[in-house]
Amino acid sequence: MYMIKDMPKFERPREKVRKYGVTSLNTYELLAIILRAGTHEESAIDISRKVIRELSSLGELREKTIDELTSIKGIGQTKAITILSALELGKRVLENKRDKIQITCPETVFDLLNYDLKDLKQEVLIALYLDLKTNLIAKKEIFRGSLNQSLVHPREIFKYAVKYSAYQLILVHNHPSGDPYPSKHDIELTNIIEKAGQMMQIYLLDHIIIGDQNYLSINAHQKKRKSY
Repeated sequence: MYMIKDMPKFERPREKVRKYGVTSLNTYELLAIILRAGTHEESAIDISRKVIRELSSLGELREKTIDELTSIKGIGQTKAITILSALELGKRVLENKRDKIQITCPETVFDLLNYDLKDLKQEVLIALYLDLKTNLIAKKEIFRGSLNQSLVHPREIFKYAVKYSAYQLILVHNHPSGDPYPSKHDIELTNIIEKAGQMMQIYLLDHIIIGDQNYLSINAHQKKRKSY
């Protein structure tokens, strides 16, 4: 049994942070610091490696429940809660930073939401509510599941637009397949929300689909099709 205290001092995660900074650590070392301690049988690093091996991708860790984490040997409720709390704190720090950003192009939307939406196993529809100058006012998850225009009512989208006094909005959703090409339902939903927005004078700027490290703007896609 090889515990962290038995490691050479310069190899220990906390010592590496002190000397080289937190970016010098790999993923399992970061997780080991969050776990703080191992068990009588395994070090925190051993347990962290085991947790990482259980994941098909790092993003999957965000979807784990307490029960799923505690099913891994060496992870009790306290450690599971600590992991999930650390993930939520990181998410909120990023969201706080994003609240002050101006949405200037589809790439800005991708940079904002790629972390939230990549690697998810189901589709999630998010609305970004903007002021007249395209500054972000609020971000709201509207729907989670199999996205279909018949399941997403414009009322759910525009009630938040009214609440936040938004002038315009952008819809964003992911394709778990990794291919951001729009489906028939994606186009139909976009057209429905666009028409509803025109009636309410709350305008739909775009609908962005996020795939596997790529994205597609339905606005640009439809303009390109009309040009042929």
